[in-house]
Amino acid sequence: MGRLDRITQQPDRMGGKACIRGMRVTVGMIVGQISAGHSVEDILADYSYLEHEDIIQALRYAAWRAEEREIALVSA
Repeated sequence: MGRLDRITQQPDRMGGKACIRGMRVTVGMIVGQISAGHSVEDILADYSYLEHEDIIQALRYAAWRAEEREIALVSA
């Protein structure tokens, strides 16, 4: 996986959700925009304080989280 140095999580910011560079912009918001059909260029135009690498890392982070597996533990 590539680096994720623009993804931050702080308990006191946005309820601890993964954000972009400590801002109140969540990874989920960016993924939601992409899934709604907005292009990277559209998002950058609407949120001038974001950078192209912010979007790429948000998508990379979301893909990584989607690959996580949960294993149910069986009680003895």
